[in-house]
Amino acid sequence: MKIAIHERKGSFSDRWIEYCRNHKINYKIVNCYDSNIIAQLKECDALMWHHNPGIFEDSLFAKQLLYSLEKRKIKVFPNFDTGWYFDDKVGQKYLLEAIDAPMIPSFVFYDKEKALDWAKETSYPKVFKLRRGSGSSNVQLIKSYNQNKKIVHKAFKGGFSPFNRTNHFKERLRDFKSGKANFYDVLLGVRRLFIGSSYAKMLGNEKGYVYYQEFIPHNDFDIRVVVIGDKAFAIKRMVRENDFRASGSGDTLYHPKEIDIRCIKIGFEVNKELKSDSIAYDFIFDKNDTPLIIELSCGFPVELFDKCPGYWDENLKWHEGSFNPQEWMIQNLINSI
Repeated sequence: MKIAIHERKGSFSDRWIEYCRNHKINYKIVNCYDSNIIAQLKECDALMWHHNPGIFEDSLFAKQLLYSLEKRKIKVFPNFDTGWYFDDKVGQKYLLEAIDAPMIPSFVFYDKEKALDWAKETSYPKVFKLRRGSGSSNVQLIKSYNQNKKIVHKAFKGGFSPFNRTNHFKERLRDFKSGKANFYDVLLGVRRLFIGSSYAKMLGNEKGYVYYQEFIPHNDFDIRVVVIGDKAFAIKRMVRENDFRASGSGDTLYHPKEIDIRCIKIGFEVNKELKSDSIAYDFIFDKNDTPLIIELSCGFPVELFDKCPGYWDENLKWHEGSFNPQEWMIQNLINSI
């Protein structure tokens, strides 16, 4: 057995490689950007690549390469059931609706006039999102029809940059005020206000659609649950000050008493339908205190969950102690081989 790993410093690959070395597992470092990558994998049983949709080049071909390898009977991480909806909130809407998952009411339009008709009739506020983007970077609270009308016109004309310069600067400023960033970081944020990012320039604007979710007030946090195989772990993320968004806030609670066990249960149940190798669910609660899924992701910051004091199994039994979720990923892959 030989496992190929695409190495990118700071990604899951660091821990995958360390695990292989420590357990004397035969592995091979590859560069998925090589034109002959398929030939390089001829003697390999699996490929693991923690690709990043925030890297333009990754977004060009990562999913296509991985799915093609599955046709060759090579195990991959993430596999098709795990990765096709990664960084695609509209795709997640259809997926969750198709399996009747408990999700927040969501709406998408591909016709300008139909979007405007709906905008006149619907209640406000609504949450507007782009398909792409993490950390709440492309999320806006729409409070009126007039505001929404401008959104619709822009969406069906020039569109929206996948990199929100204003939000990026506000986040830098917020981190500076809280002591999480220095003045140089703020200056970089100012620079981005005028120059933008190469990622956004290469990707082009998001246009030709509008996507909304129902706004549910009085949520001052969300719950992120990650399910990997028969194990799950979770964190509570507090909403930013004077804001409604929790993702990317950096204000995180880890104690299991902070986690609504219903979210863990739903995570396991939904994943039985999705059959994902690794999946993160973001939950908020409706007016009846029912947990609803807002978004999905197969990736997450490498060190964010290291402070978790334990995890739950499929029977919702709590297991105290530190763990390494990246090791679970490679262990499950080896078991599947």
